[in-house]
Amino acid sequence: MATRESNEQTGGTRRRALLGAAVLGASGTVLALGGTAAAADTRRGGGKGLKGLPVPTIIGHRGASGYRPEHTLAAYQLALDMGADIVEAGDLVPTKDGHLVCRHEPEIGGTTDVADHPEFADRKRTKQLDGVATTGWFTEDFTLAELKTLRATERIPANRPHNTLYDGRWEIPTFEEVLRWQDEQTRKRGKQVWIYPELKHPTYFRKLGLGTEERLAALLRRHGKDKKHSPVVIQSFEPTSIQRMNKLVGNPLAVLLSGANTRPWDFVETGDPRTTADLITPEGLKEIASYADGIGPTLDLVIPRDSTGRLTEPTTLVRDAHRAGLILHPYTLRNENPFLPADFRRGTDPDAYGDVFGAYRAYFATGIDGVFTDHPDTGLLAREDFVNG
Repeated sequence: MATRESNEQTGGTRRRALLGAAVLGASGTVLALGGTAAAADTRRGGGKGLKGLPVPTIIGHRGASGYRPEHTLAAYQLALDMGADIVEAGDLVPTKDGHLVCRHEPEIGGTTDVADHPEFADRKRTKQLDGVATTGWFTEDFTLAELKTLRATERIPANRPHNTLYDGRWEIPTFEEVLRWQDEQTRKRGKQVWIYPELKHPTYFRKLGLGTEERLAALLRRHGKDKKHSPVVIQSFEPTSIQRMNKLVGNPLAVLLSGANTRPWDFVETGDPRTTADLITPEGLKEIASYADGIGPTLDLVIPRDSTGRLTEPTTLVRDAHRAGLILHPYTLRNENPFLPADFRRGTDPDAYGDVFGAYRAYFATGIDGVFTDHPDTGLLAREDFVNG
């Protein structure tokens, strides 16, 4: 079994060879090694990026999911065509026969046309998914061949009615198909394509006998993408899952972080009393840096919102994470009003766009190293404004 190449290193010095750290030139301009120059702004701190990628890095969240149903090859392709630096190609969940497929959640009633298939009506059931009673159809109750008869649909049609135009057009991709797509696009473009898969609910699946980490590691090894400099960044909301991947592969790794008062589900299962608030202390970040390269915090951990939904003052998370040697790729910026801080909403139409460029400016000014966005084209324009402004 492969082991991580830099396990002997510790803390913030652990895998800096993986990162192109932004450095201050004599003039005070921040230069992202191998990427776009960032703005000459002392608020950026020591911004970091994956080698060869611009900083701030624009990550197509589940593809270009503001324009196409998420986690389809079409959404991934559009994100790449728009210029996304990385495509989040894959929230990985297993099938009954052990294949990893790309869905937002194992429950697929909200993202496919499974409800329109009478042959699968008896598969609908209620399960406890990370402690929450969830009713619907679950990938682990289907073989891959059965899932391939379904077609993707828009997950949030109230906010994206235009995306429903594409309901029923595309099938559920396997992660192996994504890896082949990545190679094909890299050849066509003459430029390395990066992807950023997420392991979804790994403790839940491990209890079902469908451990996802080993399956992901095997796929990466088969395709020669399990090394320190491989263009595949692996993320999970469960720290122990990332620790497990740390022993299986050499890829860049990131721990996703939800609200400050939440607990990762693996902590709940093992009785670990720590919350996200504990993980984002300097001591907690130092521990994360011993087995991961970065964190993916919710944007509210970077700049909290007040009771009216407006942004307040930034926290010290960016500074503290950089001191620990971690990159920060927070999630998720979307153009539509309901997803923006109240400061940047315009009107009340849930499908209308707000002042998302203003929101990008506020978050970029904190020194984050990149951001997940459903609208990569908007993110790229916002970065251009920030770099040149």
